[in-house]
Amino acid sequence: MEPKFQVQLKIQKPVAEVFDAVINPKKLSGYFVQAASAPMVEGTTVKWRFAEVPGEHDVVIRTVAKDERIVFEWEAAGGGYNTRVEMLFKPIDERNTLVQIRESGWKTDEKGIEASYDNCGGWMHMMLCLKAYLEFGINLRAGGAF
Repeated sequence: MEPKFQVQLKIQKPVAEVFDAVINPKKLSGYFVQAASAPMVEGTTVKWRFAEVPGEHDVVIRTVAKDERIVFEWEAAGGGYNTRVEMLFKPIDERNTLVQIRESGWKTDEKGIEASYDNCGGWMHMMLCLKAYLEFGINLRAGGAF
């Protein structure tokens, strides 16, 4: 069985505002990454840096459908191959958005399964930080690096 998952969360903001908070590097660094090299634009590669993880991580942007969907690939923990991340933005109404994040493509060995579990928790954490950032103006990750 292929390791894959989906997490989702309702964000109490319009879909355009939620989508922009993910593709805009200045906003993304306000709640998720330490730094992002550029906006998420289809056909480009951006670099993300995290306070908790050493180095820069290439994020290869495959699809960007404004206010609807982002698809990218990045290197799996442990290295040597990429996983695929799909982010869906679904308007519930004019003031609320359902965000779904799916990731797949890990190897089916113990290391791949463990990495998929780690990323599942990481994406849920990202969405909770996104919610806090957009709804309350706070960065839950501030001071969280160990």
